[in-house]
Formats: sequence, C-alpha cells, structure tokens
Amino acid sequence: MAEPLLLIPGMMCDARLYGPQIAEFSAERVVQIACVTKCETVEEMAQSVLNSAPAHFALAGLSMGGIIAMEVLRRAPERVTRVALMDTNSQSETPAIAAAREPQIVGVMAGRLAEVMADVMRPEYLAESPMRAEILALMQDMAMALGEGEFVRQSRALQRRPDQQKTLRKIRMPALVLCGAEDKLTLPRRHEFMSELIPYATLRIIDGAGHVPTLETPEATNAALREWLNAPLVLR
Repeated sequence: MAEPLLLIPGMMCDARLYGPQIAEFSAERVVQIACVTKCETVEEMAQSVLNSAPAHFALAGLSMGGIIAMEVLRRAPERVTRVALMDTNSQSETPAIAAAREPQIVGVMAGRLAEVMADVMRPEYLAESPMRAEILALMQDMAMALGEGEFVRQSRALQRRPDQQKTLRKIRMPALVLCGAEDKLTLPRRHEFMSELIPYATLRIIDGAGHVPTLETPEATNAALREWLNAPLVLR
C-alpha cells in the first residue's frame, strides 16, 4: 500500500481546498487532511499535525499549509517520506506585512470577517477563468465556517513564524515546489529560490493558475503531484 498522503490547508481553509486531490488520490492511498485550528503559533500547528499523523507519510501544504509543512519537517524529518510545498513562503514575515495584518485583525474582531476576507483573497490573486468567482466564493465559505477567532490566531501565528531556509537545505527526500504562474501573493520567483535550496527538488510552475492551483487547475496540479508521489525514495 502506498504511503498515506497528508494535506495541510492554507489560511482560513479546510478540506475543500483539496477537493480535487482527495477525489484523485483517495482510491489508491489514505488521504488525510490535517487540522490546525485552535493553535496560537506555527510551531503548535506543526505539533498538532504530528500528533494525529501516521507514523510515516507524504506531506503537502499550500500557502500557510506549506509554512506549517516546513515546520513539521524541521521537527520530525524522519517521519516524512516526501514533501510538496505549494504557493508558499519559506521566509519569516516581513515587518511591513506583519504590520498590514493589524488592521485586518481589528476589522475581524469588530465583526467584519467577510469584508476582511474579500481583501485577503482578492480576485487578482487568482488567474482569470470562468471558475474564479466560484473559487472565491468557496474561499469565503471556508473562512466564515472557521470564524473570527481562527482568523486572529492564524494571523498572529503567521506574524511570528520562523524562517525555514535552513530547513529546506536539509531536506533529503523527493521534494516538489509548485506555484501558479499568475500567483501574485507568493511569486513564482520565490519558488525558484526555494527549489534551489532543496536537494532533489522539482520545480513546477502551473500555467493558468494563481494562488490556488489545487482548485484553479486541478488536472495539471494532480499530474505534478502524481509524478512526485511516484518518484523513488531517496536513501538518507
């Protein structure tokens, strides 16, 4: 039996972020969605993932999920068989972006979660397509289901997240670095940099996708993930 696949959702997302991947891969392996709610830091989120994860697993995360995945790798590399980092960032939060989160947090605490999320996930962060409005609506639904408190916790966790460039240099396993070609939140050039830090990394830039290629271009994303899942393991 193939190793389980553990998927970590992005900020204010749930399993629906990976609907096409669950449908694609669940017939051949266990697919588990990590729960990272009720945690105050990225480190707590990573430990929560490890507490409920199988003994050994393939690990993938998008956006904040990728940030958490890197912390999982830092803590327990021996449990991860392979890793996919999608539309994410290995560096700590810049002071400017950390400061920009403050008015968002204030707005959410004042009961304006829907308004704030419309700014957090803007239409231009996704590639133009007939599915754009539907995907944005789904992102809004996931955020509203998680609620105001979770937005504040996740925002604070991202503000204080550790830099993981040293973690990337130590990866000795099949690694996929994937990004939408039109991602304006976590730019493709950042993923090129990340892939250069990781031994054995494969870089995939997905045409026709922005920040959420799992939903925008599921066929191309699934093809890249399948290639990664089928790659031979690396002797450490």
